[in-house]
Amino acid sequence: MAINEKETKKLLCDIGRRIYGRNMVAANDGNFSVKLNDHEFLCTPTGVSKGFMTEEYICKVDENGNVLEANEGFRPSSEIKMHMRVYARRPDVGAVVHAHPNFATGFAIAGRPLNIPIMPEAVISLGCVPLTPYGTPSTPEIPDAIDPYLDDFDAVLLENHGALTWSHDLLSAYMKMESLEFYAELLYKSQNIGKPTEFTKEQISQLVEIRHKMGIGGKYPADRKGENCYKCKRCFWKD
Repeated sequence: MAINEKETKKLLCDIGRRIYGRNMVAANDGNFSVKLNDHEFLCTPTGVSKGFMTEEYICKVDENGNVLEANEGFRPSSEIKMHMRVYARRPDVGAVVHAHPNFATGFAIAGRPLNIPIMPEAVISLGCVPLTPYGTPSTPEIPDAIDPYLDDFDAVLLENHGALTWSHDLLSAYMKMESLEFYAELLYKSQNIGKPTEFTKEQISQLVEIRHKMGIGGKYPADRKGENCYKCKRCFWKD
């Protein structure tokens, strides 16, 4: 099905207002994009507040980040390379969202992944959220840093930087960002109140089964290569 460019531009602006309104970005921070086809992508511009965008702000680029269309005074985000790496590795992805949500970014700055299973919804929708190594913004360092995680996750924390989510469409990618931030906020608050009660491996397995029954798409660490779990230090299912 062909994607309506005009409606997609409107949605990019709407998501910008939502992200800005929820304090997931400050000033001109953040960037997001939508895949139109294998060679055309819409993306937010650099140097503007995502909370005040209108349709004429939106840029169109090709799969290499080259500008195809942009109104005078606007150019694509310098971090478009990060988005393009996701699209190149994940043909199922239709949109990418990058933001700096307060609690999630706090974990990223502290060097801590979101890998403590405390909420059914977070386990079902996200699994764990790994922390990728630091990369200098606007350089190939960030695409290279996220690359090892693209096959098994739909959300990551960027060390000392923020968060990145992706999904089959823009609204779903944005909802993953909301879920990630809500999870981070509850984990932070519960750890300050006391010791969070973690799910057992049996409880996690039951939640994973619910995910399968719901038919949720995307990548998920528990599905990695048909194994029961990811079994590494980045995940809930660490030994």
